[in-house]
Amino acid sequence: MNMESSAPGWRGARGASLLIVLLLLLVMTLLGLAILRSTLLEERMSANMLDRNLAFQAAEAALREGEELAGQPDTRDNVPAAGCSNGLCAIPDASLQDRWLDSSFDGWETASIDVGALAVAPEYFVEYMGDAPTWPGCDQLDEASISPLCLRPRYRITARSQADDRAAVILQTNFIAQ
Repeated sequence: MNMESSAPGWRGARGASLLIVLLLLLVMTLLGLAILRSTLLEERMSANMLDRNLAFQAAEAALREGEELAGQPDTRDNVPAAGCSNGLCAIPDASLQDRWLDSSFDGWETASIDVGALAVAPEYFVEYMGDAPTWPGCDQLDEASISPLCLRPRYRITARSQADDRAAVILQTNFIAQ
């Protein structure tokens, strides 16, 4: 039996449908790869956001621990004359680089909180910044009429949470002791 005689129009078909199907398959493959790439990017972004959020929460917990230290009644008496000791630091020298920016600074105190999935526990230090007025103008009164509640010790607390290949967060707050 002859093929040409049993299939009418066989001579006019030259593989056009095969070409169209291959083009559609190529377009679908490219579309699938684009969607996969977008999904992977979104997954990385959400993982980084989670990592940064955990680091932020750990640094904030260390900041609160530093505030507890600064809020103790005998903190001002324990401030060293120079340098840092047990997380407490003397008044910073304005001519030097800020302590948290100095990579050789070793006065960080490790916070005593459970950090769970983080590889490194957060750290903090408390800097005594001198006495500050607790209400506007109270420090401008003469010595005889100034209230003992006018000037209170002021502290700057810096906390960080960082680990290799993880998000790094540094937080800082000013704290006036009661």
